[in-house]
Order: sequence, then C-alpha cells, then structure tokens
Amino acid sequence: MVVTVGEFARLGGTSVRALHHYDAIGRLSPASVDPATSYRRYELEQLSRLNRILALKDLGFSPTEVANLVEETVDVAELRGMLRLRRAELQAGIDEDRARLEKVEARLRTIELEGSGPGKVTVQRLFPMRVASMTAAAAELDPAAVAPVLRPLFAEVFRRLSASDVRVTGAPLARYEQVSDADHVLVHACVPVPDSSDGTDCGLEVVDLDDVSSAATMIHQGLVGELASSWQHLAKWVDDHGHVSVGEPRETYLDTAGATDSWRIELAQPVTAATARSGRKMT
Repeated sequence: MVVTVGEFARLGGTSVRALHHYDAIGRLSPASVDPATSYRRYELEQLSRLNRILALKDLGFSPTEVANLVEETVDVAELRGMLRLRRAELQAGIDEDRARLEKVEARLRTIELEGSGPGKVTVQRLFPMRVASMTAAAAELDPAAVAPVLRPLFAEVFRRLSASDVRVTGAPLARYEQVSDADHVLVHACVPVPDSSDGTDCGLEVVDLDDVSSAATMIHQGLVGELASSWQHLAKWVDDHGHVSVGEPRETYLDTAGATDSWRIELAQPVTAATARSGRKMT
C-alpha cells in the first residue's frame, strides 16, 4: 500500500520535514515521486526502516552511525536490547535529577525556616534500653541520603523480629555515628526489644543503649526532608544555652502513620550539663 508523505509521517510519528531530510541524505527515500507534482509516496513496508532510523537516533547515535547501522539491518532483538539499555540510562538520569531536585527543595526550605523556631527544646533524661539493630553507611548526614538507607534497614529489622516472635517494646529509632577520617556516616536502625533478648533468636545485633542523664530534645512534625532545619534549630539552641553536644544524636519515630508531612519524630542530642558562659542563659 502506498501513502502520501503526510500520512507516512503521521504513521511513523515524525514530521514531513524530517522525511525530506532523510531523503536528502540518502537514509530513506520515497518509493515514488510524481514527476509532474513532485508529490512523494511511501510504501507502508518502509515504516520498518523509519522505525529503526528513529530508534537509533533516539539512542544517541550520530547521523553517520545511524546510516551505517540501518544499512547493516540491525535485527529486532538487538535493537530491542539497545532500546532497553537506553531506557534504563534515561530512567537513571531522571531518578538522579529528581533526587537532586528534592534535595535542593529541602535545602531551600531549611533556609526559609531559619530563625523561625520550629519547636520547643527541652532537656531530659534518655533511659537505657536494649535494641535490636542493623547498620549501613550513608554518604552524608542528610535526609535525602539517609532515608534510602534507613527504609530497607528498618524493613529487615521488623521482618526478622516478626519471624522470630520477638516483641517490640517501643518506638523505632535511628542513631548516627560519624566515623573519624571517613567520608560516610554509619546509620543504625534500632528497634527496642525486651531485656531478655540476646539477638540469637532474631539474627540481629543487640545493643544496650546507655543511660543519658541530659539530652536536648525537640519534636519535629512535618516533612522528613525538613529534618535538617529542626536539627539546625536544636544545635543552635544547645550552643545558645551553654551546652556542649556529646555522644550520638538519635531520632525516635513516634508517629509515622499517614502522610509524611504529618510524621512526629523526636530529635535528641546528648549534651553536657549547662555551663556558665558570658552573656548566655543557664537552663
């Protein structure tokens, strides 16, 4: 069946101008040209060649490479594999751009919230507890880098506890450990368990968290991506009130049901007892 150049362009998902170009460079010529009107006609069988030309072009090959590959008649299986590889590359780029955009938006939000005082800070005791945990490394102590590490860790911890019928005794929490001279942060996903649990029943590391006499704490309620703003507010409060941060900071996930913009997370930073500083308040 022979069709007009306009119909052929429509069926092939391209433009008449592109078909003229492919004809000019010898990549795809019409089946016939009316000598009186110069109207071009294409056969439907030529769609197969056009599909290959467009696919190779979308794969990023140069015009010369496309011409050579078309002449070599790349088979369907090979072309399908090339297209799938290109699709994976494009998807990876999209995912990277989306993650970068989310990080920029979170940082912008942190800047916008500076000085707004997102929550009340109190100093309280952190009681000792036994936790079952798993550990992994995150590139940096940033919600965008930490969240993809914590999610699978917590999922696996809860899976093992459930499979071993080990009772969960409290809200899950994350501890962060900055390793000296390392370019990463250790992230510990912890779930409180009974004091009688020794880890052999669930295949997890069991750690006893020490009694912390003083920790500056506050409740973050909102997007996980805005945690950086709350942590900065907490750090500034600690400094303004004459305390010194000591030990590992932790996040306790008090309420993570529903949308992520309504989560309640307790931030806790162990501190030394307040000391007198010139011009600063004591608590």
